Amino acid sequence: MWKFSTGEGRHSSVKYRDLQIQTQREAPNNARTEGFAFIVRAGYLTRENSLTMLGEYAINHLRGVSNRALKLLSMIDNDSESFFVIPTGNVQIAHCSNCNYTERLELARSMKPVEATDPSPLPLEKIATPDCNTIESLANFLGIQKEQTAKALMYTRVSDGKIIFIVLRGDVQLSEAKLKAQVGDVRAATQEEIVRAGAVAGYASAIGLKKALIVVDDLIPKSPNLVAGANEAGYHLKNTNYGRDYSAETVADLAQAQEGDACFNCGNPLSILTAIPLNDNFQNVLLALAETYHDEKGSTLPHPAAPFDVYLMHVPGKEMDTRAKAEEIYNELQDAGISVLFDDRDERAGVKFNDADLIGCPVRVTVGEKGLKEGMVELKLRSGKENQLVQIEKIVEKTKSILK
Repeated sequence: MWKFSTGEGRHSSVKYRDLQIQTQREAPNNARTEGFAFIVRAGYLTRENSLTMLGEYAINHLRGVSNRALKLLSMIDNDSESFFVIPTGNVQIAHCSNCNYTERLELARSMKPVEATDPSPLPLEKIATPDCNTIESLANFLGIQKEQTAKALMYTRVSDGKIIFIVLRGDVQLSEAKLKAQVGDVRAATQEEIVRAGAVAGYASAIGLKKALIVVDDLIPKSPNLVAGANEAGYHLKNTNYGRDYSAETVADLAQAQEGDACFNCGNPLSILTAIPLNDNFQNVLLALAETYHDEKGSTLPHPAAPFDVYLMHVPGKEMDTRAKAEEIYNELQDAGISVLFDDRDERAGVKFNDADLIGCPVRVTVGEKGLKEGMVELKLRSGKENQLVQIEKIVEKTKSILK
């Protein structure tokens, strides 16, 4: 890791060659978003998504301005986490556009629909259900809806080897994260462990089990007369009822929210979004900024999120030492508390202009022979189209006024 200082007062400034910046003319073939393509082309990241020296510098800077940088982004957040929605994200979140409820999908809560059925418990009835070892096949065979069935899942607790028997309604999916919050780390139960507990895979139910810790989703007690396994291959039980036929050590919300489920807070339909987490992940903050702030030429990072306030460059002259004058301006800007990336290469102007656009500093200052003969340098805002000539002795004042 490279360490750079971005302390208060005299801001850090660096010369282009010291950061070993390598820009790319073409987008990487693994770029699925424009923002990622531009920060790779600018040299913040490699094609393999590893930080370069410039990337490390940018991340170190973002740590110092994190609150102000995050305010520049359209985020979705809750009390503990912030997210940036992006198709290539590595987490899924549930979000309510009405009340702004936001949570990681595996922990999100939703309003569970209770079917309008007769709540009176009916007598248990054992029925033959050949080749019905899935909820889909069972519902099709009996001509009923999935919500009229009870689903059985079996896990083994890692800490003590205890069989955990989970009961959910047939139309509900288990959130393993919620289960682990209730019982600790688990793994899928083996066939031998299922048999030892007295259950039959594909035809299991909590009724009659004595060697398992039973955990029930909180929708089950509100759902009477469900069809569940009979713990005998080829058979199910009609009209199973929690409380009458079996009980559980734990009743809790175990269901994973789904697209369109009613928000637990306000009832508005939930959206399931793909995102990246931003809290303490400054590489993701950099990507989110690049996704938000770019144009057809590259990044347009705003102050104060940009790692440098000014991209300073000199155009080699035939009669004048433009680099020496650029060095003077470099030192003056630093002394004024303005951070500068000084492109000190003896490259063609077009190459430097392209690289300045890719890297995306808010202000570009160009020191060229033509302007110097008139006592001027060229200033251009990265987000603007027009160049303006500024007297050399006023460049610091002008730059500071822009950055305010």
